[in-house]
Amino acid sequence: MSARRAFPVATLVLALLSVPLVAEDRPQWGERFTRNMVSAERGLPVSFDPKTGENIRWTARLGSDTHSTPVIADGRVYLGTNNRVPRDPRHEGDRGVLLCLDERTGELNWQLVAPKITTSKFWDWPFMGICSPATVVDGLVYIVTNRGEVACLDPKGMADGNQGPYLDEARHQTPTGQEAVAVGPTDADILWLFDMVGTLKVRQHDSAYASILAHGPFLYVNTSNGVGDTHREIESPDAPSLIVLERATGRLVAVDDEHIGPRIFHCTWSAPSVFREGDRETIVFGGGDGVVYGFEPVGSVPSAGEVRKLRKLWQYDGDPNGPKSQVHRFTTNRRESPSNIKGLPVIHGGRVHVAMGGDLWWGKNEAWLKVFEPPAAAGGTPREIWSYPLVQHVMSSPVVHDGMVFIADTGKRLHCVDAATGAGIWTHDVKGESWATPLVADGKVYFATRRGEFLTFTASREKRLLAEVSLGAGVSATPVAANGTLYVATMTHLYAVSAR
Repeated sequence: MSARRAFPVATLVLALLSVPLVAEDRPQWGERFTRNMVSAERGLPVSFDPKTGENIRWTARLGSDTHSTPVIADGRVYLGTNNRVPRDPRHEGDRGVLLCLDERTGELNWQLVAPKITTSKFWDWPFMGICSPATVVDGLVYIVTNRGEVACLDPKGMADGNQGPYLDEARHQTPTGQEAVAVGPTDADILWLFDMVGTLKVRQHDSAYASILAHGPFLYVNTSNGVGDTHREIESPDAPSLIVLERATGRLVAVDDEHIGPRIFHCTWSAPSVFREGDRETIVFGGGDGVVYGFEPVGSVPSAGEVRKLRKLWQYDGDPNGPKSQVHRFTTNRRESPSNIKGLPVIHGGRVHVAMGGDLWWGKNEAWLKVFEPPAAAGGTPREIWSYPLVQHVMSSPVVHDGMVFIADTGKRLHCVDAATGAGIWTHDVKGESWATPLVADGKVYFATRRGEFLTFTASREKRLLAEVSLGAGVSATPVAANGTLYVATMTHLYAVSAR
C-alpha cells in the first residue's frame, strides 16, 4: 500500500483511538444519592487472572481481612483493611487501617492507623480493620473508623504538613498506655474528628460500618448502634441511629428521634440514600429494626450549639408480622424473629429497593427484596409494589439496571428479577455465600463470593456466564469501576484490572 493510501487509514485509526471512553471517578459507594451500584464505564475486561497477571495493571497487598469497598477520587484509591501486613514498622499489632494508594501505580501515599477498641472483642472484632468505605467530596476524605469515629482527612496526608485544626494525630494513632508514635509523611492528616462512641454513647457491635452520605453542607451517618456482648440486650437504647454533622467542622447538628434502639435486632449498618422527585428530597434510611424511614433533610445550618431532631415524613415496614418488642427473645430462633437491614436502600425510577429479613447470625432464615413507592405527602403510607423471596439472609444491596434488579444472598445464589413486576428472571448458584453487592458496568454483571469466586455475566434477561475465575481469597468488598479500570478487593489483595 502506498503512503498516500495509508494516510487516511492511519488517520482513521488515530481518530478512533482518540474517541474518549466514559471515564470518571467513583468517590463514594454507588451512585451519588441513589446508591445504585451501576457504572457508565466502558471497555472493561470480561475477566482477569491473578495467577497469570492477565488484564491486571497492578496489585496492592492488603491485610488479612478486607471488608471495605474501594473508592477512587482525584488520582487516589481509598480502601479500609487491617494491619496484618504492616506497611510501617512504627505501627505494629492489630489496627484498623485506611489506605490511600496512587491510582496509577497502587503505591502507598499514606495510611490512617486506628488502634482497636479494647472494651471487649464484640465492640471491635479482632482483625476486622476499617470496614467502612470512604466518601470524597470537594477534595476532602470522610471515613468512619473502626472506633466509631467520623473523620475528615486531608487527601495529601502528612506530606504537606499538619493542616489542623486537629493536631493530635500522634496520640490518636497510638494505643492507650503506650508512648505516642510521632507522625510521619505516610501518616494521615486528620482535619476534624467526631467520636460517636464518646459523644453519643453509641454501642457499636462487632465493628462500625457506614457509607457516609454527603448532602449539601451536611454528612448523614448511620451510627452502628447495636446489641451488647450477649446479643440479648441493647446497652445504649437512647443512642441515635442516624446523625447529621456539619461537613466543614464535624459539628453535630441533628439526630433522629425515633427511639429505634430497643428494637435493633443486631446492629445499625445500613447507610442512608436520597429519594428525589421533582423538588422534593427525602433522606431514606434502613433502621436496625428492619423499618425504612423517610426523613426531611436538614435545611439551613443550625446556630452554634443547636442540635435538631430529624423530622420523620413516613416509614415503611416490609415485615409487619415480625416481632416489634422484646426482640432479643428470638435471637436463636431460625423460624421466627424480627427483620433487619444491612444493605443500602437503592433509589431508582421513583421507587425504593431494599433487602431485608432475618439476620445472618441470628433469627429467622427468611429474607426478601422489597420495592415500594414513598408517599407524596408527609404522614402518608408507602405503597409496596412487590416482594421477591430470597433463599436466606442478605448482606447485599440491590442493583437496578435496564428493567432488571440484581441481588445476591447468603444462600449462595445470584438473582435477576424483573424491576417492574418482581418476577424472577433467572438465578445462578455458586459455591460460596455472598456479602458483596454485584456491579453492573459495560453491559456486564461482576459478582464475587466469600469463597473467592469471581463471575462475569451479561447484564441481560438471558443468563449468560461469560467468565469465572478463582481469586484465591474470599471477597466481602463490592467490585468498583472508575476511569477505565475495574477494582476488585479480596480479603488480601486489591487488583486494578484493565484491558488497556
